[in-house]
Amino acid sequence: MDIPIKKKHPLVKYRYYVAGGILFLVFVIYVFISGAGPRKIRYSEENLVIAEVKQGSFFEFVDMEGIVHPIQTIKLNILESGIVERIVAEEGSMLKQGDTILVLTNKELIRTIDDERDELEKQGIRYEEKKLEMERRSSQLKRQTIETIYRLDRLSKQYALDQEEYRIGIKSKAQLEVASDEYNFNQKNTEMLLEELRHDSLMNNIQIELMKNDLLREEKRFSRSLERIDNLIVKAPISGQLSYISVIWGERVSAGNSIGELKVIDQFKIQMRISEHYIDRIATGLPATIINQDKRYPLRITKVNPEVKDRQFEIDLVFTDDLPESVRIGKNFRIQIELGQPEDAIVIPKGNFFQATGGQWIFKVNSAGNKAVKTPISIGRQNPQQYEILDGLKPGDRVIITGYDNFGDAEEVILN
Repeated sequence: MDIPIKKKHPLVKYRYYVAGGILFLVFVIYVFISGAGPRKIRYSEENLVIAEVKQGSFFEFVDMEGIVHPIQTIKLNILESGIVERIVAEEGSMLKQGDTILVLTNKELIRTIDDERDELEKQGIRYEEKKLEMERRSSQLKRQTIETIYRLDRLSKQYALDQEEYRIGIKSKAQLEVASDEYNFNQKNTEMLLEELRHDSLMNNIQIELMKNDLLREEKRFSRSLERIDNLIVKAPISGQLSYISVIWGERVSAGNSIGELKVIDQFKIQMRISEHYIDRIATGLPATIINQDKRYPLRITKVNPEVKDRQFEIDLVFTDDLPESVRIGKNFRIQIELGQPEDAIVIPKGNFFQATGGQWIFKVNSAGNKAVKTPISIGRQNPQQYEILDGLKPGDRVIITGYDNFGDAEEVILN
């Protein structure tokens, strides 16, 4: 006989669809509830660095690398043109002041000096000849003057005798007048000779002085030419290390050309480039320190170049006491430049949170230690180890300072 078939309830027939719909509705409700609260992320505490906010000493300084340079570098310039005849010093050799570096030859210069030597000798001979000629002329004038004075003295005596003879009537008046005219003539002639002798003496002195000055000028010019010969030997102007030499044997070099460098290495300076952020706070005289092999070596800023390139400016520092044994030209040292005295402040260690947040906020761990919440903060000064906290945190708080690249836009970090 036929068995009657019972009709199934619609819920039984579509039970899978109903179950799926209920699950989907539950999921939507969960997403809605989750979205309504803060965005969260779970992260393992072992992969994070959590630091404590402390009240302590904040010391502001710049910590950057600097490169060792010689305290002074001298360009070796050629003072006289010539051909390189011999190179005495090698690159890298240590030289003392006055040591020969290279020798030049210049035949044209030698020929010029020989001509000047001949001219100097000729001028010396002319000077002596003119001097003898003036002395001979002066001697003749003096002899003539002496003879004239002697003759005037005799005429003076004769004239006195003629006056006496005229008085007693031996000579006539006409004879006396003749004697008087001759005496007056010789007297005036003698005065003129004496005046000429004085002028001749003054003139001779002036001419001799002028000729002597001409001769001295010629001697100085010749002496300078001899110095040019000395300049053909290039010597070390100071003691130091010959870093390089750029000429070869047989090469012709011109005056004024640079042929090498000499570095003073008994002292050193350190050059470093600093961010323009500190340009108003860096000045000459500021102290600095190098820590090498657990020993501190003090330095002092001696030069600040205010020109900014690539958002950095350059400074020079020198050692004020002992030097590290490992100091070498080109070696890098880590340098700390002090920008002020230590001050009491709220501080946290540095971490990569600053690059991710711009220092505007940080994740602060709650008292239970199971989660960290996004917290606004205000950062003041900084040094290579610490940030100064002006607002948003207090001593004893714990904050996450690393791992921010993995947090995305989360506002809470659940710590596993």
